[in-house]
Amino acid sequence: MTTILFGILEEGLVYAIMALGVYITYKILDFPDLSVDSTFPMGAAITAAGIANGLPVIGIVHPVAALFLSFLAGAFAGCVTGFIHVKLKVRDLLSGIIVMTGLYSINLRIAGKANLPIFSKETIFSNQYLSEHVPASMQPYMVAVILLLIVSVCKLLLDAYLKTRSGYLLRAVGDNDILVTSLAKDKGMVKIVGLAIANGFAALAGSVYCQQKGFFEISTGTGTMVIGLANVIIGTQLFKRFGFIKSTTAVVIGSIVYKACVSMALMLGDLQIAGIKISIPVTASDLKLITSVLFLIILVVSPSRGKKVKSHA
Repeated sequence: MTTILFGILEEGLVYAIMALGVYITYKILDFPDLSVDSTFPMGAAITAAGIANGLPVIGIVHPVAALFLSFLAGAFAGCVTGFIHVKLKVRDLLSGIIVMTGLYSINLRIAGKANLPIFSKETIFSNQYLSEHVPASMQPYMVAVILLLIVSVCKLLLDAYLKTRSGYLLRAVGDNDILVTSLAKDKGMVKIVGLAIANGFAALAGSVYCQQKGFFEISTGTGTMVIGLANVIIGTQLFKRFGFIKSTTAVVIGSIVYKACVSMALMLGDLQIAGIKISIPVTASDLKLITSVLFLIILVVSPSRGKKVKSHA
C-alpha cells in the first residue's frame, strides 16, 4: 500500500508542474492551448537526447541543466503559439493545434527516434551524489522529496510572479483586456508572456517525467492538456470555498487527487464487495479512456461545466 501511495504522490507531483502552466492558460488567460500536448514531450526529448547522446553545440547535458533547457525551449514554443495568435491573427485553438502538430516532428528530430531510454544514465533522481550522501534508509523516498522540492519552487515562483506588475497585467488580460489597453499596455504581448510561462512549465514537467521514468516516448504528450485541465478543475473546485488556500496550491493538490482517482479506476479489476470479486477488465492500456471518462465526469459534476471561473492566486 505504501508503494502505491508513493507512486500516486510522485505521478501527481510530476503532472502538477504541468498543471500550473495549464492554470495560467485556462484560468487566467482563458486560452485553449493545445500546444501543451507537444511541449510536454519536447521537454522529455531534450532531456533524453541531452543526457544520452548530447545536444548539438552544447554536448552532453547535466540532468539539472536539462531542466532549465527544457523550460526555455517550452517557453520559446509558447512564444510561437502566442505570435501566431496575436500577430498573425489566427484563432487561439488553431494556434495551439498548429504548434502542437509541428512540434511532433521536431521532437522526433531532437530525440532521433520515437523511444530513447536513459536508464543507465545519471538523473536528478539517481546519481552518484545521492548515492554517497543520502542514507540507504532514505533512498526509497528521495524521488518524492525531490519532486516535492521542484513543485514547491515552481509554485512559489509563480505566486511571486503573479504579484508583480507583469503578473497583474496577465490576470487583467484574462478578466478585461480593454482595461489593459486603456493602461497603454500591449495585451498581445502580455498573452505571449503568459503562454511562454505556461509552456515552459509543461516542458519542465516533461523533463522531470523523462528523468523519473528513464526514457523518452513520443506519445507521452497525448492527452496532456486534458490531464492538466482535470487537475486544475478538481483543485479549484475542491478548495473554492477556502479563501486562505491559493489557487496554485489547490492545483497541485488537485493533481494528486486526480492521479489517485486514476489509480483507483485501474484497480477496479481486483475489486471485492462483501467477499464477492467483481471482475472488470481494466488494464494500463485503458489509461487514456479512463482519463477521458474521468474528465467528462469532472466537467458534468463541476458547477462551472467547463466554463471559465475567475479565481486569483
